Amino acid sequence: MLIRRGLHPRPIAPDLPFLPNLDESRAEAIAGRLSHYAFRLFLRGAILAGGPFRPADATRYVAGAVAARMATELVRLGMAQPAGRGRFRLIHPPANFGGTLEWWVGRELCRRLSAPVATGIRSGAQGTGGDLDVVLALEGKLVYVELKSSPPKHVSTAELASFLARVRGLRPHLSVLAVDTALRLRDKTLPGLVRLLPGANPVRLLRENYRVVPSLYAVNARQDLIENLCRVVADGLRELAPSFG
Repeated sequence: MLIRRGLHPRPIAPDLPFLPNLDESRAEAIAGRLSHYAFRLFLRGAILAGGPFRPADATRYVAGAVAARMATELVRLGMAQPAGRGRFRLIHPPANFGGTLEWWVGRELCRRLSAPVATGIRSGAQGTGGDLDVVLALEGKLVYVELKSSPPKHVSTAELASFLARVRGLRPHLSVLAVDTALRLRDKTLPGLVRLLPGANPVRLLRENYRVVPSLYAVNARQDLIENLCRVVADGLRELAPSFG
């Protein structure tokens, strides 16, 4: 579908805290843990540590015994090892959490929507920097998901503008900006998008899920990021369908 749009897509080597050729049982175990928001925050903090870390220092979202259990889970999953003095070290430390988030979201959307999915793609579109985090083909429609793991206040206007430039270069049927946070979008992210989209009048669908303009959505991770993504994709497909009054 990207090639049919005159683009020259090519995959980027995945940047993951585990080897990409996982057996299915281990991949399922890792995906199952990543479905928990607190675990994603913990792993993100472990990656940001850039070396040996103490479980309680990985994130302020969990502490004490809960953080210690999560570090032990990383060891059980083959992603970390003890580093002495109560510290742990990732075995395959990635540059950031972005690749892991793409891997998990792509896998879950493929499973829940029975749709072909690609993650980490250079689109080849002229004048649009950055990569396509997740793209999927759904009922003959191209869906593009941009993922952000930073809190809304750290998603800059420049990043939002780059996202919209990729949407314009790609021309998907549906586009979604997904911020992996339980914090509200309507204070920072949503106003930033509205400023870049003259005439935008966002419609709140559920929780922090918004139709910003027709065929372009913004969601967060409140309760369930994947469920939220599936909800806005469903809304987008209904909006694209012909109306008979």
